[in-house]
Amino acid sequence: AALAWVSAATPSPAGDAAPAKQKAMLTVTSLTPQPSEWPVALAANGGIFAWQEAVIGSELSGLRLAEVGVNVGDCVHAGQVLARFDAATVAADVEQKDAALEEARSALGEAQSTVERARPLSANGLVSAQQMTQYLTAERSAKARVASAQATLKSARVRLAQTEVRAPDDGVISSRSATLGSVAPQGQELFKLIRKNRLEWRAEVPGGDLRLVKPGQAVTLTVAGGVALSGKVRMVGPTLDPATRNALVYVDLPPSTDAQAGLFARGQFEIGRSPALTVAQSAVVMRDGYGYVFRIVAGDRVSQTKVTLGRRIGDRIEVLDGVDAHSVLVDQGAGFLADGDVVQVAQPPAQSAQPAQLAQLSPGKR
Repeated sequence: AALAWVSAATPSPAGDAAPAKQKAMLTVTSLTPQPSEWPVALAANGGIFAWQEAVIGSELSGLRLAEVGVNVGDCVHAGQVLARFDAATVAADVEQKDAALEEARSALGEAQSTVERARPLSANGLVSAQQMTQYLTAERSAKARVASAQATLKSARVRLAQTEVRAPDDGVISSRSATLGSVAPQGQELFKLIRKNRLEWRAEVPGGDLRLVKPGQAVTLTVAGGVALSGKVRMVGPTLDPATRNALVYVDLPPSTDAQAGLFARGQFEIGRSPALTVAQSAVVMRDGYGYVFRIVAGDRVSQTKVTLGRRIGDRIEVLDGVDAHSVLVDQGAGFLADGDVVQVAQPPAQSAQPAQLAQLSPGKR
């Protein structure tokens, strides 16, 4: 019985040992938010249009189109012949008007000779004043007929020149309705020309953001296929659309084979720079529509912290609140953790260089 009492009164070695340390759930890497200066951009959408599209039409009527020298997509120069009408009847009319001018000039020469011969006779009283007046009137009438014939001939030559349809400016043919052999009425459209091959992006910007856009600002566009283009703001539209409350901002684009009129493009206006506290996107976990990070506290335990997110550039994201520059956050492995988990922190990899892209201005943070 004494042995049993001693055995019961002696404490167990296992009862004196400290509680075992909780095993780490995951090995993770850590990071600290990085303060930096990020460019700010205003995002917008819009279409690409021709800067100016000239309509080239027929100036004559009743003539057959005898030749068409260009097609859609052809680059042309100012004064280049695009099409020709059959000029036979117009050329014959020019010859007729030229002959009429020669006839009028001959009549003028005869009237002038008559006046020259009559002047000395009139001075000697051999020709009456009435007769001399008739000679002078005939001379003036002959001069008027010459002037009229010259004007008529000039008009006929203009018509002859109009049988050749010429480009009014350098550019690219964007549309062709001219058909060989057709008889086009006066004023009918034959071609459309994008002047200077110059395009513009017409961005739709909310009225509340127009104060951020100024002529001369740089713009980066992305068109179909992910092709990036650059441009500059030429003009801000003076009025808003009453239905959408958006204004058009006109952005000049450089000549490029990557952009065509009619394409849709997304763009960003560079409106300045601002400080940003950024982390790698791998450190942010999205749950129920909100962003969270895991702060490492008490050495090896994590605390789930809700954060407000801002701009994104490459693989980094701006954190607006919830952490500061001294916080230690879980980087790789954050998606597998829960609040209060114990982790083992491994040596973090070297920080990558900050990307030099534009940060998009999030709605409500402007």
